[in-house]
Amino acid sequence: MTTTAAAKAPDLSWLTTYYYLRFAVAAAWVAVAFTIAGTMPALAAAMLVVYPAWDALANYLDAARSGGLARNKSQMLNLAVSTVTAVAVAATLPQGPHAVLQVFGVWAMLSGLFQLATGVRRWKAYGAQWAMILSGAQSGLAGAHMLSKAAGLAAVGIADIVPYAAFGAFYFLVSAVSLTVSAARRRAKVAAA
Repeated sequence: MTTTAAAKAPDLSWLTTYYYLRFAVAAAWVAVAFTIAGTMPALAAAMLVVYPAWDALANYLDAARSGGLARNKSQMLNLAVSTVTAVAVAATLPQGPHAVLQVFGVWAMLSGLFQLATGVRRWKAYGAQWAMILSGAQSGLAGAHMLSKAAGLAAVGIADIVPYAAFGAFYFLVSAVSLTVSAARRRAKVAAA
């Protein structure tokens, strides 16, 4: 194993673990939002604040394990946008669900852009980033859809954010599995050599 490969191995291991963690948290959020949060306004409100706050924390943890925020500008920006969004959602809750959905729409567009940039940057070092790139692009589209719904008169709520979170969970799972398979293939190739 070369020195470069040895240096990258812990990062790849972290990234795989990170993607599985992001999947698990998003899937749990979706399950709670889909099953009980719609009938419990206080829980739904807390979950709407926690979702972008978790994204901020996750971006911080990943950047810290991947060379720091200064080396990961897209994650630094995502951390900032997600933190501001958590505060904005908390401040907007009294104005009603349409206002909250507007905040989520803007956040989805911005965080998607930063996620896309992170995926593109990581492609050369890790490969298997196509799902993160696709997720970032789709996040932008989801944000535009949320803004459209927020501008309408139809009732909106946490259920309008669930598909966005569910697709995010799916893409994190696909990325984690892709990295797991890719690492297994590399190990098999090295063992066969």
